Amino acid sequence: MQVNLYTDGAARGNPGPGGYGIVLESPEKRYRKEFAEGFKHTTNNRMELLAVIEGLRKLRSDGMQVTVYTDSKYVADAVEKKWVFGWERKNFRDRKNADLWMQFLVEFRKHQVRFVWIKGHNNHPQNERCDALAVAASKQPNLKEDSGFNEASDNE
Repeated sequence: MQVNLYTDGAARGNPGPGGYGIVLESPEKRYRKEFAEGFKHTTNNRMELLAVIEGLRKLRSDGMQVTVYTDSKYVADAVEKKWVFGWERKNFRDRKNADLWMQFLVEFRKHQVRFVWIKGHNNHPQNERCDALAVAASKQPNLKEDSGFNEASDNE
């Protein structure tokens, strides 16, 4: 089954309050669902990556064909240019967001995933919706802690 996963992350301040937004669509089943979550203190790159992880986790079965649309060069290039696999071989030594990259690889390997980079804030409907969801999530009261964020090593 083919699934389109649109993702975006946001941080107000970097680091600062942040959130992610997801739009998950299956053209075959006329399925469309939205998800978002906010965190007290995080970075934009962490939220961009967490959006992809959480989107992949929402898939109900393994082996799906997933196209991830993201405006994050950080995420898209790391996967499409295969940098993340080199980082993995080196146990993510001296890599920011290692905790999330390890989680990403677990979810990534369950499916056939390809990434498409799209320019942000370019009137792409799903990307604009993900951005709105991420920003709104970052403004919610009682935000969660980003337990993997370590300001000393992850500050961007």
